[in-house]
Amino acid sequence: MIVNAIKNIKATYRLSKTSWQGDPCLPQELSWENLRCSYTNSSTPPKIISLNLSASGLTGSLPSVFQNLTQIQELDLSNNSLTGLVPAFLANIKSLSLLDLSGNNFTGSVPQTLLDREKEGLVLKLEGNPELCKFSSCNPKKKKGLLVPVIASISSVLIVIVVVALFFVLRKKKMPSDAQSPPSLPVEDVGHAKHSEPSFVSKKIRFTYFEVQEMTNNFQRVLGEGGFGVVYHGCVNGTQQVAVKLLSQSSSQGYKHFKAEVELLMRVHHKNLVSLVGYCDEGDHLALIYEYMPNGDLKQHLSGKRGGFVLSWESRLRVAVNAALGLEYLHTGCKPPMVHRDIKSTNILLDERFQAKLADFGLSRSFPTENETHVSTVVAGTPGYLDPEYYQTNWLTEKSDVYSFGIVLLEIITNRPIIEQSRAKPHIVEWVGFIVRTGDIGNIVDPNLHGAYDIGSVWKAIELAMSCVNISSARRPSMSQVVSDLKECVISENSRTGESREMNSMSSMEFSMGIDTEVIPKAR
Repeated sequence: MIVNAIKNIKATYRLSKTSWQGDPCLPQELSWENLRCSYTNSSTPPKIISLNLSASGLTGSLPSVFQNLTQIQELDLSNNSLTGLVPAFLANIKSLSLLDLSGNNFTGSVPQTLLDREKEGLVLKLEGNPELCKFSSCNPKKKKGLLVPVIASISSVLIVIVVVALFFVLRKKKMPSDAQSPPSLPVEDVGHAKHSEPSFVSKKIRFTYFEVQEMTNNFQRVLGEGGFGVVYHGCVNGTQQVAVKLLSQSSSQGYKHFKAEVELLMRVHHKNLVSLVGYCDEGDHLALIYEYMPNGDLKQHLSGKRGGFVLSWESRLRVAVNAALGLEYLHTGCKPPMVHRDIKSTNILLDERFQAKLADFGLSRSFPTENETHVSTVVAGTPGYLDPEYYQTNWLTEKSDVYSFGIVLLEIITNRPIIEQSRAKPHIVEWVGFIVRTGDIGNIVDPNLHGAYDIGSVWKAIELAMSCVNISSARRPSMSQVVSDLKECVISENSRTGESREMNSMSSMEFSMGIDTEVIPKAR
């Protein structure tokens, strides 16, 4: 029933999410984006416990099919264009603990049953619905009748204030001044000048510098260091592990990147994007607090500097699929679309289950509107991963990210440096292109794999990577196509290893990946 409910929601709102095919929760590694499943044990089917359709372009009223999500705990429908009354059936979903309807166009009164649930602990978010009344006693007609006298009263008061203010201004001009005030500086002349309460972030996740010192045990354990500053290990409330990125005082672009990253991570949420836990903006102290990713970055694992073991071909493909899904979300799930602008293997982090998530959004850019295809901007990114077309024209497009992802995919396949220190050795794209023409695939693939891979899967991955790094952006695939092709690579590799027994049969996996099949997903 729950699977049918999700399918009906998808059809009603014409949601075109690439991963929304087949079984929403199985296989676990390739579950649908924007929802979360609970896996209790192998004998019990997974349950959908969270659905995030924030900023998904939803319109119209809420259909009754939502009440069939009987196990849902968190339902986020914020920042859409939903209209009509808030349906009372939402109060009947007993498992619901968070309901976010903010930023829509609901009208009328909130059902009393929902307000009762709120008193019992339901987190109910309704702000940003100007015509929605939280009390059943609201009377729109009465409000309208009171509007004229209220406006008249306010107008009278404003006239008096203007007259008094004008009197004092004229009087001040006549009085001599003993000292002149210093001229105000433009924003660019005052370093990273900020208001004490920045407008671009919410107070809910703001930490003081003292709290940052406490959570990091006075910056005791260093996780890494980059252009932004040093990253420290921390712990919030004594339980939640976090990574704290502290801005270096010498970072000239630090506040600009800090602001960009907080703005982005406050409004986008995806299982393959690193989550922002909070931030610190106190005087000269700037810090970003992220979820902790215990398995480091992809680059460390490819180089053998993390754990000393070699990632299998199947594991590499799954990391690639995860990262591609995160990038696809930025390109197609955000309105307006976003470009990451710094995709590289060190910005792909791995959690405790080796699920990959994109990180470091300091260079990310949004398009001005949903229909824009590019934005003209100063070139930024990492040498070796930088789209040559973007470098030459300053035109940033989604295909610039596709190029960078293609470079990462070549890294995953070859485990070679992007740019060799020796000038005699070419860029990885030139090197792979030359060997592909000879047909000698054995010299392309990472020798540490010792031939443990499906040859068809590897060839498809190489072809995909080379199409991503095409010199012409128009000939590069979209990230949606990249996701689809990578999932086919996974299926091909699993057919070699017999992984189907771990994933509730190969047919189920093919269904969830969008391969045409007659298999019916398990009911919830």
